[in-house]
Amino acid sequence: MIKAEWFYWLVGLSFLVMAGQMLTDRSNAKRLGTAAFWGLIGAGFIYSSWVVSGRAPAEPLGAAVLVMVLLAGCGFTGRGTPRTTTPAERTAHAARFGSRLFVPALTIPVVALVCAVGVARLRIGGEPVLQEGSETILGLGIGAVVALVVAMVMLREKRLSVPVAAGRSMLESMGWAMLLPQMLATLGAIFQVSGVGTQVGKITTAVLPDNSLYTAVVVYCVGMFLFTMIMGNAFAAFPVMTAAVGWPVLVEHFHGNAPAVLALGMLAGFCGTLVTPMAANFNIVPAALLELKDQYGPIKAQLPTAGALLGCNIVIMALFAF
Repeated sequence: MIKAEWFYWLVGLSFLVMAGQMLTDRSNAKRLGTAAFWGLIGAGFIYSSWVVSGRAPAEPLGAAVLVMVLLAGCGFTGRGTPRTTTPAERTAHAARFGSRLFVPALTIPVVALVCAVGVARLRIGGEPVLQEGSETILGLGIGAVVALVVAMVMLREKRLSVPVAAGRSMLESMGWAMLLPQMLATLGAIFQVSGVGTQVGKITTAVLPDNSLYTAVVVYCVGMFLFTMIMGNAFAAFPVMTAAVGWPVLVEHFHGNAPAVLALGMLAGFCGTLVTPMAANFNIVPAALLELKDQYGPIKAQLPTAGALLGCNIVIMALFAF
């Protein structure tokens, strides 16, 4: 059986190798902090396997996260000059291969689909080839490895250090923002366990006028919008606002159509994703990778769309969900 744990180990090892490169790169004045930041992430991917199995305590992972926050928040991370292909070499490759350069990138979803649909059904000696329940994540990992091999063969690149250095360059370009989605997902779980949704529900019930359907719809949609802005992820905001307003007020009290109410609520949350830097993978990372002069440019461009869509979701829910 191919286990998902192996994929996480591979990811951790990749981070550790890149951290080693960062540590020896004297072009980065902050190489020690940068190497420590990404090295802790790599070690965390590997160490967490023992935490999940109960063979190691979780406290060191929490301490590592706090150290990473200090390193990034206090400006101890920076960007070096990786030894990878030159701009002239990349321009030559682009002119030579044209649209075929997309083949490695498209290899990843193709392999992932094959693994999730086809390989997931294969069994050897009665055991599944891929760990049950992890077929998609394993397909993604296998697809990434296959795509790397395809790219190196296609570009006739024999040095593994070149793609590793290119990956490291991308890590340093995105910086700490790359980890924000994982951090925010954890924050959503903490909010749910700590009963934030219950408390918000009590406050909302006390403030909302009796039998005011339209006000409740506005509160739910705008609440999803605002909580998504705070948490950076509509999936993290969803359990909070749905436990507070969506289910007890709109579905149970006003007898709304549950799939319609909850789907439109999620869409209202996605409007918040468009206008928050907390959704780093959507709004901050692309600006960093494209080296835009204004890192908040995507948010400013998306504001009108977000406002219009939020209004449409409110109207659609009020008219058609009850």
